[in-house]
Amino acid sequence: MATQSQVSPQMRTAASVNTGANLVALAGVGLVGYGIMFLIRNFTGFIELGLTPAHVGGTPEQIKAFSLDLYEYISHLQVAVSAFIIALGVAVIALAWFGIRSGQRWALWTAFLTPVIGVAIALPLHFPYGIGTIGHLGLIYLDAVILLVGTIMSYNALKAAR
Repeated sequence: MATQSQVSPQMRTAASVNTGANLVALAGVGLVGYGIMFLIRNFTGFIELGLTPAHVGGTPEQIKAFSLDLYEYISHLQVAVSAFIIALGVAVIALAWFGIRSGQRWALWTAFLTPVIGVAIALPLHFPYGIGTIGHLGLIYLDAVILLVGTIMSYNALKAAR
């Protein structure tokens, strides 16, 4: 077993890059999991996690009774959003596992900026509608923190390797 003095700076840098990349990949897994959960909720409860019928103006049955076409349109949007969240998660995992771990800075920035752009576009509209709750967005906030920590760790390690 190597002592601290026997571990080279290159080995420590590689370990830091791998740890950061693993955290970024974990954030990608979180996105995949969230997307799957979002998809399942569409077919089992219809209303998104952390929201109630009061948030959306009625129960799934009431929405269906008001307009079956509207219900089906909302369902199709939720399935599409789920698909894009899952696909984004897969891309983040692949970028972390194959790009960041091999020292590719472009992969680091792509894995970080792509979800950030999605959240930056989707998040603000939650607040004026009163659905920016922890119950609804908490998992996304947690995922963003994991992504940020992994990105910072990987960035610092890659910077030190220069």
